[in-house]
Amino acid sequence: MKHLPNILTLSRIPLMFVIVALLCLNVPSGDTIALVLFGVAALSDWLDGYLARRYAVVSNFGKLMDALTDKIIMVGLFVTLLTQPWGGDTLLPRWCVLLVMVIICREFLITGMRLVAAANGQVLAAESAGKLKTVLQMISVFLLLGARACATDWASLWSLCCPTHDASYVLQMAEYLRELGLWSFVVAVILTIYSGTGYLKRNWNIFKL
Repeated sequence: MKHLPNILTLSRIPLMFVIVALLCLNVPSGDTIALVLFGVAALSDWLDGYLARRYAVVSNFGKLMDALTDKIIMVGLFVTLLTQPWGGDTLLPRWCVLLVMVIICREFLITGMRLVAAANGQVLAAESAGKLKTVLQMISVFLLLGARACATDWASLWSLCCPTHDASYVLQMAEYLRELGLWSFVVAVILTIYSGTGYLKRNWNIFKL
């Protein structure tokens, strides 16, 4: 039980690669499986922290790796969503490239600050605004993956089960989920900038050590 929280934390990285592979390869029901696996990864993000607190095995390694793992999986998936086709655009539209770059820059800066602090014997844990930012990012990805699964796997299943009815309602739901996902993404980026700016201001003295 002592090492289970850290194992759950680190398991999210290989899960990310599996999700990306499912999205990029033409695997039957791959989009739905990717959605489920991302749900598992998001649940493990809560579960590892809960278990660490429940069994009093909170560690500096866990604090650092939990935050770093979240950054890796979210950046990896946002970059992947920028490549996935959606009509004449991509699932995460091309205009989101700059916003994804903002997220990447923020995460590199905060990670660099944490590494400098760790080298000086300090551990900078995630703050509430940063945690909320991660939750919004996860919601955004979950909605976008849901839109993708709805437009492919679920629409195909509908056509198979109800051949006399078209899948227009399912496709409309896919568009609705994508729109919600994009709004969540934009709000997440705003909170990313806000939380990152505040974090840098409060901990800038770390770079003077």
